Amino acid sequence: MGKLVILEGLDGSGKGTQAHLLTEALKEQGRAVRGITFPNYASDSSALVKMYLRGDFGQKPDDVNGYAASAFYAVDRYAGYKADWGPFYAQGGLLVADRYTTSNAVHQCAKCPREAWDGFLDWLFDFEYQKLGLPAPDAVFYLAVDPDVSQALMTARYHGDESKKDIQEKDTEYLARARAAAEYCAQKLGWRRIECTRRQNGGKSMRTVQDIHAEILAQLADIL
Repeated sequence: MGKLVILEGLDGSGKGTQAHLLTEALKEQGRAVRGITFPNYASDSSALVKMYLRGDFGQKPDDVNGYAASAFYAVDRYAGYKADWGPFYAQGGLLVADRYTTSNAVHQCAKCPREAWDGFLDWLFDFEYQKLGLPAPDAVFYLAVDPDVSQALMTARYHGDESKKDIQEKDTEYLARARAAAEYCAQKLGWRRIECTRRQNGGKSMRTVQDIHAEILAQLADIL
């Protein structure tokens, strides 16, 4: 089997950018590598995810419980595994993923009482890795970003148009819970934490894209 490396983090953390840079760097090293992204919005398999995020099932993230929402995202991953990237992985390929089951861990734990988090995580990993047969990651990099900085980045992404945000991005109370869940999961599950923000001139700002990329690449060397 191949290897699976995950870039995880909340919205605005730069997962997509870092996943792309990492994939290109590994290609330059001569490795057989592919980048994959979840949800796969270009595929029909993401239909339920899109319905959920635009509010078809309710205008609040909590209107769909964590188990149901997890199934939406898991089905999208399963379809990709069976129809697209599974054979590449089975033949020894290296996959770099922008989000994965780890995002269900973060975002759906946030809908559960804190005392239920461990039980939910046990259910989730059994469901995706055992029942569905999806590969478990070899390494997860958690891109940790200060909440104020990530909110500013999301606002900039949509040029200040709040109507473009999905139901999770609009709900700041939910995002605070998701951040707490992300911090818990990163520590409990042994994710490799990458601090993406720094204090500068009395405020907080993102580290440079290249600086973050260099740290990820250096840490990945011992895994590969």
